[in-house]
Amino acid sequence: MKQLIKNATVFYDLQFVKKDILIDDGIIAEISDSLAPECADVIYNFNDYYVFPGFTDVHVHLREPGFSYKETIKSGTCASARGGYTSVCSMPNLKPVPDSVEHLQEQLDIINRDAVINVYPYASITVNEMGEELSQMSEMADMCIAYSDDGRGVQSDEMMLEAMSIAKEHNKMIVAHCEVNDLLDGGYIHKGKYALEHNHKGICSESEWKQIERDIELVKRTGCAYHVCHISTKESVELIRQAKKDGVDITCETGPHYLVLSDKDLQEDGRFKMNPPLRDESDKKALIQGVLDGTIDMIATDHAPHSAEEKSKGLEKSNMGVVGIETAFSVMYTHFVKTDIISLEKLMELLSINANKRFNIGSEIKVGNKADLTIFDLNEKYTVNPDDFLSMGKSTPFENMEVYGKCKMTICNGNVVWEDK
Repeated sequence: MKQLIKNATVFYDLQFVKKDILIDDGIIAEISDSLAPECADVIYNFNDYYVFPGFTDVHVHLREPGFSYKETIKSGTCASARGGYTSVCSMPNLKPVPDSVEHLQEQLDIINRDAVINVYPYASITVNEMGEELSQMSEMADMCIAYSDDGRGVQSDEMMLEAMSIAKEHNKMIVAHCEVNDLLDGGYIHKGKYALEHNHKGICSESEWKQIERDIELVKRTGCAYHVCHISTKESVELIRQAKKDGVDITCETGPHYLVLSDKDLQEDGRFKMNPPLRDESDKKALIQGVLDGTIDMIATDHAPHSAEEKSKGLEKSNMGVVGIETAFSVMYTHFVKTDIISLEKLMELLSINANKRFNIGSEIKVGNKADLTIFDLNEKYTVNPDDFLSMGKSTPFENMEVYGKCKMTICNGNVVWEDK
């Protein structure tokens, strides 16, 4: 089947230009100023809409196998498509944990059966993510995108050093959730003014950046490719900035909520509880500067659905994690592009280009490439309403926020996987 996209503003060759796109059997066959309607079986007239490369999120919890009451691969990938994503990397805190070929294959079978977009699973670094014994890293190398114990930091220096050495041997990346358990002290929100005033136990910033500091030294010893998950503190930004200057093979991500909110925005509601937590306003400012100067490479949502009951117990007792893959573009566009903090081109780097380069996935809009595209109406304003989400998770700190930029269609491998009707 031949599909023709006409009259759209396309992110092509790193700039926005008016172009027509012909898709033939899932592949971009032609990009031109004007293509005749007769050349296609299906025509989409996208005048005033923007066509972006499908977004890539390297940090998504799809919850299956093991926790399908929170999310399934089907619901999670449908939600991703609605948010404009065509490629996601699925985190390994599952049941069973993908710590062996057998366990990882269980997840791959569901992906192959149910996913509506491209899903690339992580394998765990340690058995059952318990940090006591390395997983079957070598045996899983050809089956996974990288290795992560997301949700837990690897506490043993020696174990992380060995894991990095194995990852280096197989040309794979270590993707680290950085957290020093001995510094957590039972905390569940940021150790700051809000925690003090409302009698909550706080998580200190050092619990994050201290392990990043350790890992940078291990990366220097091993030469392993290393990516830091969801950074949230000013110290983390500075450590990674300096490591890049030193030539360390390091990248990092942060989430929209850390860039838009801080602990002064907290409410006594589980939808504001995630790990790492919303930090101080000074941390938010440092993260924004990190985005501007390139220290922070990409935006990842850490989309983490839970049941309504699990998120209904306030800041102290609710599960950690919020959803965000259906709102990431709109939130970032509204708060950063429309306010002239970053350009729309820069947002494409953060949501697509940089992740694709680092993880060697995704697809730019180019003749010969597979058609992974997302189409947005940047002028459409809407109010974030979790009841409308395709995700089974509804807990978001952006509930009731007015945002701009509505996804009208997402095409993955030439197939329309989301359409706003």
